[in-house]
Amino acid sequence: MSRQFLIFLFFFILSSIFWLILTLNQAYEYEIKIPYSIRGIPKNVVLTSNEIDTLKVTVRDKGWIILRYLYNKRQDIHFNYRNYDRGNGYGVASATEVKRIITQQLEITTTISSVKPDKVEFFYNNGERKRVPVRWTGRVIPEHLYFISHVQYMPDSVDVYTSKEKLDSIQVVYTEPLNYAGFRDTLLIDCKLAHMKDVKVVPERIRIGFYTDVLTEESIDGVPVRAINMPPGKVLRTFPPKVKIHFVTGVSQFRTLRPEDFTVIADYREILQNPSEKCNIYLRTVPHGISRATLDTKQVDYLIENEEE
Repeated sequence: MSRQFLIFLFFFILSSIFWLILTLNQAYEYEIKIPYSIRGIPKNVVLTSNEIDTLKVTVRDKGWIILRYLYNKRQDIHFNYRNYDRGNGYGVASATEVKRIITQQLEITTTISSVKPDKVEFFYNNGERKRVPVRWTGRVIPEHLYFISHVQYMPDSVDVYTSKEKLDSIQVVYTEPLNYAGFRDTLLIDCKLAHMKDVKVVPERIRIGFYTDVLTEESIDGVPVRAINMPPGKVLRTFPPKVKIHFVTGVSQFRTLRPEDFTVIADYREILQNPSEKCNIYLRTVPHGISRATLDTKQVDYLIENEEE
């Protein structure tokens, strides 16, 4: 039995070798990735496109050559800035030139079926930049009964390099979409900034801190009613002169609030247009982080007097 097994194993291995030789001798197509970079950039030039990127090259050759491409590490290819600079912030290596440089890295028998992208383009400027603020995008939702009381960006602004036309149109740089939910403590995130075509952003990554607080329903009394649009020599007195406001905010923020942080107004022009025993009052401004703010009363008694000299 042992001898028969060895004979079977010998012929099995031999047939496998023949099968492998026949298989690898056939032609195959395979996509390889070749990193490339732009070299020789002058010191006064800032590349706004990627200095290093990757070409996806579909090649055709026999199986054993494809295996070599699969397991052997290829050298990066380089494009010299001065050879391909076309001026006005733009440079390009044509499809023919790209294929020629790639072919130098391949075997003589290998043919190139396609290259993506088919040409290498790069964009640059001569140091023109603009500093713009950073803002987050996406879905960041704390746990129930918590809310985001403050967002801190580190840094809060970045330098943007691109053409003058684009610099004028860029007012803010956003992060890549964030997706975090169900947290209650401070959330610190290291994230990348969203990529914009032909725009270089420095730095490319920032840290964002989302600070949470517990929601609470509160009220504050003693907010003064202020008159607006009063003519010279006239004084508007309301009864009561101060009112109460109900609102929702964080526990920490509530401890720092004062009546003077809110603005409640009565409009003299509205009183003249619609005279009555009572006048309307309006909540005009509330501090940041306050929600669902409402007045305890929306009408008050009033008296218009002449200002004493």
